[in-house]
Amino acid sequence: MIEDVAPRQVWEALMSNPDTALVDVRTNAEWSFVGLPDLSQTGKRPVLIQWQMFPTMQPNAKFLDALAEAEVKPTDHVYFLCRSGARSMAAAQAAKAAGFKHVYNIKDGFEGPPDARGHRGAVAGWKSEGLPWKQG
Repeated sequence: MIEDVAPRQVWEALMSNPDTALVDVRTNAEWSFVGLPDLSQTGKRPVLIQWQMFPTMQPNAKFLDALAEAEVKPTDHVYFLCRSGARSMAAAQAAKAAGFKHVYNIKDGFEGPPDARGHRGAVAGWKSEGLPWKQG
């Protein structure tokens, strides 16, 4: 079972534990047009690995290889992020099945669910909690 962790708790873990990583599994289009977590205060950078490849949205067959290339270790505490928490859960499950010991899903993702007007980023998630982020 993969634990859902609130974005603020993830931020605190990134600030306090050197053996943590945030893996953003959204698409390159989302990174460019929606924004990225800004981890500069933690001394880290988000690890950017698409779970599904834009624009076809086919699964990334080299996802686990890319984790290794990014030097994310199976003993690290790895927090997976997507738009709303679904793709990141799938990525966390794959990492756990591949032997990663401490994997977590970031609850509500970067933008969270849509609000009453259909807009994301205001109800829940990384952005709505006021955590640092920047345009890609």
